[in-house]
Amino acid sequence: MNFMKKWFYLSVLLSALLLWACSTGESGLNECEKDIKDPRGKMKPWKKGAWETGKYRNVFLEAGYSQEDIDAKLSKAYYDVFEGPDRVYFNINDSMAYLSDVKNHDIRSEGLSYGLMVAVQLGKKDVFDDIWRYTKAYMQHQGGPSDAYFAWNLKPETGEKNAEGSASDGEFYFVTSLLFASNRWGNDTGIDYYGEARRVLDAMWRKDGTGGIRSIINLGHKQINFVPDSTGYDWTDPSYHLPAFWEMWAEYANDGHEQFYRDCADTSRAFLHRACSSPTGLNADATEFSGVPRSYGPNMQSIFRFDSWRVPMNIAMDYSWFARDKEWQQDYAGRIQNFLFCRGIDSFEDQFNLDGSLPDWILPAGGFQTLRHSLGLVATSAAASIMGTQAKSWKFVDAIWEAKLEPYEDGYFDPYYDGLLYLFSLMHLSGNYRIITPGMQ
Repeated sequence: MNFMKKWFYLSVLLSALLLWACSTGESGLNECEKDIKDPRGKMKPWKKGAWETGKYRNVFLEAGYSQEDIDAKLSKAYYDVFEGPDRVYFNINDSMAYLSDVKNHDIRSEGLSYGLMVAVQLGKKDVFDDIWRYTKAYMQHQGGPSDAYFAWNLKPETGEKNAEGSASDGEFYFVTSLLFASNRWGNDTGIDYYGEARRVLDAMWRKDGTGGIRSIINLGHKQINFVPDSTGYDWTDPSYHLPAFWEMWAEYANDGHEQFYRDCADTSRAFLHRACSSPTGLNADATEFSGVPRSYGPNMQSIFRFDSWRVPMNIAMDYSWFARDKEWQQDYAGRIQNFLFCRGIDSFEDQFNLDGSLPDWILPAGGFQTLRHSLGLVATSAAASIMGTQAKSWKFVDAIWEAKLEPYEDGYFDPYYDGLLYLFSLMHLSGNYRIITPGMQ
């Protein structure tokens, strides 16, 4: 090849590279990954957490919504989930109540513990007490190897246990909610909240494998496990990792394990780095303690799906309360919001392989086997804006503001999981998901 031909082909190559650079920007980002223009400018996350400052961001207010409208939206969401015609909260008498996954027609430790957290956060003592009395009467084991733990699944009609085993996230939320209730209302108004929390914790520390029951913490790895028995003691679910809750146990449990709980908080933060290391920010819904995805069985890959939706919100909570890992958390928020934004702010799907491709098989949800733009993920990806550093983070806030808890076009409706994640995220973004300190009103 002579000199002129070489120069021609080289110039074509250089032109192609120049066109690619122009289309992706100097940083090599795809067009949709670059930040956008917004009159509100770039999102500016706070540098310190509420544990240090005593203050909580009202991101909705910063986004330009009025306080009156913010209060109304939060009240409406609570009404929809707890009181409205499509509620998931049901009284069975004057002193007991439960939350049900109405779509699947059962009662879960997840839902009851979430209900307790909503109630203590919003100062609804009667609701809290009714849920706790039901939980203690029907879900909590009284005696035996699982004493003080909770069966994860009950029948709504009778309270009969569909499953005797526990799911570790339920115990995690129950204890934290009870400690907060003790701080908020004291222990002499009919329920000894602190005593109930300690009963679970003290029992947990006595679980030595008798009857196959263990701690909800894998003591060697200092990580929450999937279930506290031989089937799930040695692996985990990233959505169970809430470093902020471990910090609360260290402060308020007063059971002699304070440093261990702080170690668990730090270990969870390090774990989330590994579990969410993909350029997309996506995590599998079940992993080894290393963060490596764990398959459920042949052709049942562990990928980003339903449980996983909670991870952005959980990381945002840790940022809001403590901001002890803020550089990584800001980077994480950028990665996952960039990925979802590129899928379409009003259309991104709810299940993905970790590389961002769509899965070969779709886990059914309530009999529906289709990807959808799920309210639950819209909500939690918006909560990640607490950590956001880009102007596009405002678009996620706007998206959850405009979203509604209502049936999808194909008739699918999940007022339980979608509804609770929606309510939690509104609480976070309005500054109403807080550390409940002693004496707080």
